[in-house]
Amino acid sequence: MKVAFLTLGCKVNAYETDKMKEIFEDAGHTVTGFENCADVYIVNTCTVTNIADRKSRKMLHRARKNNPLALVVATGCYAESAVKKGEEDECIDIFVLNKDKSNILEIVCSAVKDRTYNVCYDEKNQIEKKERTRAYVKVQDGCNQYCTYCIIPYVRGSLKSRNEKDIVAEVRELAAKGYKEIVVTGIHLSSYGADSGNFVKLGGRPLSSLLKAISSVDGVERIRLGSLEPRIITESFVKELASIPQLCPHFHLSLQSGCDTVLKRMNRHYTTKEYLECLEILRRYFENPAITTDIIAGFPNETEEEFEETCRFAYKAKFAQIHVFKYSKRQGTIAAKMNGQLTEQAKAERSQRLSIIEKELEELYRKSAVKEYEKVLFEEITEIDNKKYIVGYNERYIRIAVPINEVKDVYKLHNTIKEVHILENLTDGILLGTCN
Repeated sequence: MKVAFLTLGCKVNAYETDKMKEIFEDAGHTVTGFENCADVYIVNTCTVTNIADRKSRKMLHRARKNNPLALVVATGCYAESAVKKGEEDECIDIFVLNKDKSNILEIVCSAVKDRTYNVCYDEKNQIEKKERTRAYVKVQDGCNQYCTYCIIPYVRGSLKSRNEKDIVAEVRELAAKGYKEIVVTGIHLSSYGADSGNFVKLGGRPLSSLLKAISSVDGVERIRLGSLEPRIITESFVKELASIPQLCPHFHLSLQSGCDTVLKRMNRHYTTKEYLECLEILRRYFENPAITTDIIAGFPNETEEEFEETCRFAYKAKFAQIHVFKYSKRQGTIAAKMNGQLTEQAKAERSQRLSIIEKELEELYRKSAVKEYEKVLFEEITEIDNKKYIVGYNERYIRIAVPINEVKDVYKLHNTIKEVHILENLTDGILLGTCN
């Protein structure tokens, strides 16, 4: 049986897709590219915004178009939400809830019995299995925070942390397979280990303990963190992080708004002053860390003055990158019932203004962070302006490319960390370098 996967949304979904692929491959089935003709299409969906919902539906319809006789499976958070609402779509054969992803092989095999397929046998549809260099490891699921705009706690459920021993065993397996970088992720990563307590009172101790255990695994050369809650950033926690040599100085610290009155309406439990103090701590222990964030434009009742506060705060924080989102009204959340919903035009205009600021800040950070030599984990070969390059990332997640004609054996360079001499900007967001 040929099975095609597509992942939308967060790093947790990426991790869960990789696990589902392994389940099918271990059972002897072939995993192929989503653009190919397959017997089964599995779309791991996202529902964080209305746009995410639309994209999830679009990709499910594309799967049906790829092979009208295939089994089309929707899983992930959009699927979870659709089941709860009783939504139906003729292009979707079955929905698999997040809690049932580990049983997806049995669910799919049961559904495909006696099914007729229109399988494509053309050899060009056989996708080459790509060797990956970065592995995602999900350490917890669920969220207990209930921000007023967010639907995720309702579709992912309450906090559930994995056992440290099991996580380390998984990391050991990944390192043995050759993965150099481990990305530690979760729906609310800062709450790891706080299933029956307050993650703020725990001060990040369960997470720092886990990261130290991961760093002791042979073969792990880099550890990168997923999104963190600002309240976990304390002097003691960051001091622990700084003692882990493999930890990348790249921190995604979720903000959502740079205005205190908006943060309060969002049910975010910190102020802009406290957030800046977190940045000061990170910058005290790490040299020029890449600090990235999320900002929502056009939250209900957001005035022009409040939005301007957010724009000024972005400059003050000196973010390396901002993920800008237009506020998306999610039925079932508190914010969806708030008065003062902004028009789509107003939200689009504000997100555009923030995007301009984001590009400016990203360029400023890249210029300040890049040294003459950078350590790059090479991941893929790509084409830019009709020339081929092998491309990878440094510790601060800055993309760097080396022309393949300058490398004797380009395939041996893949999945290795090499020192690269930085020459100049190659194109938007990518630096040009050369290997010694």
